[in-house]
Formats: sequence, C-alpha cells, structure tokens
Amino acid sequence: MELRQLRCLIAVAETQHFGRAAQKLGMLPASFGRHIKLLEEGLGGQLLVRTTRHVALTDAGREFVAQARDLVEQADQMERTFREGTHGKSRILRIGAIDSAAAGLMPQLLPKVRETYPEIDVELLEQKTIRLLPRLLSGRLDIAIVRPPDAPDSRLDFLPLFSETAVVAMPEDHRLAKRKAVSVTDLADEPLIVPDRGSRPHSHDLTIKLLLEAGYTARIAQIAEEKQTIVSLVSTGVGLAVVPKWASRLAVGGVSFVTLNGSTDIAKQSLALSAVWLKETRHESRDAFLRVLQENLLELSRTA
Repeated sequence: MELRQLRCLIAVAETQHFGRAAQKLGMLPASFGRHIKLLEEGLGGQLLVRTTRHVALTDAGREFVAQARDLVEQADQMERTFREGTHGKSRILRIGAIDSAAAGLMPQLLPKVRETYPEIDVELLEQKTIRLLPRLLSGRLDIAIVRPPDAPDSRLDFLPLFSETAVVAMPEDHRLAKRKAVSVTDLADEPLIVPDRGSRPHSHDLTIKLLLEAGYTARIAQIAEEKQTIVSLVSTGVGLAVVPKWASRLAVGGVSFVTLNGSTDIAKQSLALSAVWLKETRHESRDAFLRVLQENLLELSRTA
C-alpha cells in the first residue's frame, strides 16, 4: 500500500469521478486506474462501486478513506515539519473549510489575503465540520470555517460570521426550474436527496425541519455523503435537494438552483458559518487572515 494509491482513492472519493480525479492529481486516466486496482488487489477487497455514470464508495471504502486521509495528512505534516526545520520558519497558514465555504467563500477571500499579506502561504483542506474540529485540536489546522456545533468544545474559539442562503437544486428541465423562487410547499411531494445525518447533521436537519415546520414529511429518495455527489445525483433526476447557495459554484451541468422563499430561523441556524481556532495559541498568519475576513465580512455575506 503506497501513499500515491491512497491519494488516488481520496481524489475519487472527493470527485466521484475517475476522469476528474485523475485530472486533479495530474495523472493519465489509465495510470490512475492502475493505482486504484493495485490498492484493491493488495487489500483483497472492493473499495469502489463503478457504473457507467457514477462511482461510489462501498461501506468498507468509506471507512478506509477516512483513515487514509488521516495517514496522508500525517505524512504531509511530517514533510512540512522537516522542510520548515531545514529552511527556516515558514509562514504557512493551514485552513480548513466545509465544502460550500471552500467553493464560495475561499475563492473570494484568499486573493484578498494574498494581496494584503503576500508572504503568507495558504494550504486549504476541504472537509466536514466533524472532521475539521479534531484537526484543529490536534494542531494539524490553524483555523477553519465550519458549521458551529450544538455543543462547542471549550478548547476552541468560535467567531460567528453569517448564514448562507438556502436554495433548491433541481434538474434544469424540472417543472419548477424556470421559476424565480419556490416555497417549501412546492417541495412537499418531490423526492428529495439529503446528506447522512451522522456526518452532516446541519444540512440533513435543514431539509427535514423545513418540511416539518410547514406540516409535511420529507420524501427522502436518496441519502448521499458529499455535496458534489448530491448535486450530481440531482442532475440525473434522482430528486431535488435543499443546499447552500454557494453549492451552485460546483461544476455540475444540467442543474438549476432556485431561491427558496420563506427562509426561516431553521435555515439561518442550519446554514450558519463560524471561524474557529484553538484557544490560547499565537499565530501571526492566522490573525492576519482573520483581519482580512472581518474587513470584508459584509461584502462576502452578500454573495452567500
């Protein structure tokens, strides 16, 4: 089992597509496929389920990928520590972000950080809140943009930012796709795609509670792990999905994103964003990042 093989598997898990995963790692598809095949043969088990349109992790594959990410991150951290010790202290800032913030917030914010503080090198990790918080506690991240948990860890500092806007992702040929906005009532009889609650409680509860508040029960057609996967499934006609507005920045064709009218406190609470970092730690680059974030907070919130 090689780190290169693990990186390939992680890329497939993130993109749900062999071609995009190979492109992400700068590899030829044939070479990329051989790495995955060798990994599965070496382990003696199947990690992926492949169809002509879709690639998904098996149950064993999901558990394996979670551990693979930790192992690859540890290897990368070892390399960074060595380089910093050899070449002098580096001003690297390790930022974690949930998927919608990685797609919508960071492309707007990081150019401003680079413009103001060109000496800071940024490393960005896209992950779920439940996986970002332990990385902050262990020192593998310096700051993260997350959904604030219901029971915040007292060892962490949280800075509330703003809430993202809820929209409905639907196939572009759906009967509601041409509307400027839809209501929760419009979704009452629609099949819906929701995230797994264990890994994405905020996003899962958003859909369920919105329907319940309006007096309906959500018709769950599919549970999916990643936001990219959910939007991809929407494009195939499996169902509709309530997602953050910034999810529209994910490069998936055949999907329309329609404003959801009547956003309630449930939506605002479920789609809240916070910056979080380890208490009582000094980090000049992190503080510089926070200054730029706070200076541009109003402008950024308007795009969410």
